[in-house]
Formats: sequence, structure tokens, C-alpha cells
Amino acid sequence: MSPRGVTTPDVRERLFAAAERVLEREGPGALTSRAITGEAGCAKGLLHAHFDGLDEFVAELVLDRFARVARHAEGLADRAGRDTVGANLLDVALALLASAGPTVAGLALARPAASARIRAALAGGAPGFGTVQDAVTAYLDAERRGGRVAEAADTAAAALALVGTLHHLLMTGGPDRTGERDRVARLVALLEAGLRPGGPSVAG
Repeated sequence: MSPRGVTTPDVRERLFAAAERVLEREGPGALTSRAITGEAGCAKGLLHAHFDGLDEFVAELVLDRFARVARHAEGLADRAGRDTVGANLLDVALALLASAGPTVAGLALARPAASARIRAALAGGAPGFGTVQDAVTAYLDAERRGGRVAEAADTAAAALALVGTLHHLLMTGGPDRTGERDRVARLVALLEAGLRPGGPSVAG
């Protein structure tokens, strides 16, 4: 997954952000190298100077957005004991919906060659849904040690329920995410009630 040339983070993010705007406005079918560079206001050959074609660019975009939310999720453990368990879970869930929204995540389905690159990178250890799930489990384990999650709670199952639902929403949702946010909020509330000491247990 290495670019053909050496690019600076600013150029990389500029192209990624431009691609997201094209996707949100016109959909995956409009995503071409010319559309991306035109949206970014840069030279037409810039994308191909740094990426080995559009499929590699798309794969790197998706992986970058997954890595961004994985970093966010890995900070969850530091928030143990602060705010509420539900608020912390909802924060990372909404971050995933925003950073790897349905339009971006759907690119993995729309471009088979990019999808193959993404699968290979994830299999090689690139951050993805598994990283987020592990981070949520670690956070819930920390909350359990602090007494805010029931001792008998199955934290791994709760993390799987949350991240699995997010994966489904990302791969099947559309650009209007209002309903998705509401559904995630309801799921988090249900999980929080089941994880709470003395509540209806999410037990192993």
C-alpha cells in the first residue's frame, strides 16, 4: 500500500477531503482522478504522482478513515471513570459513523480492486473494525475494574454488538445519517443498562 511518490500529509489529506466532498455530493460513480483533483484545486496529475491509480487512492482513503477512528477508540480507556459509560460509547460510535461514513465505507464494495487492497492491509494488521472492537472491550474492562460495569458482564460481547451494528450501518446506510445516529443511541442505551451493576446483565 505504498504510494508511488513521496507525499506530504497535507497533500494526502487535501486529496482525501476533496474525494469525500465529491462522494457526498455526487456519489461513488462520480469519483474520478480528475474530479478529485479539480475539487482539491490542484494539478490534474497530482493524484497519480502519489498513488498507483485510483484503486490504491480509494483503499488508502478508507484505511486512513478507519485508522483515524481506531486512534479515537484507543483513547477510550483513559476516559474510564469519567462522564458515563453510555456517553463514552456513544462518542466513539458517532466518531466511526462520521470518519468512515457510509459513503466512504461503501467504496470498498463499489471498487473490487480497492476492496482487495483493503482486506490485505487489514489482514496485515492495519487498524480497522477489529481494532475498534478491542479498544471498546478494553475500555469496558477498565470500567468493570472501577465498578461502573458489572463484574459478570460480557464486555467482549457488548463490544461486538456495538461494532458489529456500526459495521452493518456503514455498509448498508446512505448519506442521511440522522436515523443511524438514533439507532446507535438506542443500542448504546440498551448496552449501558445491561452492563450496569444491578441492571439486567449482559453476562457471559
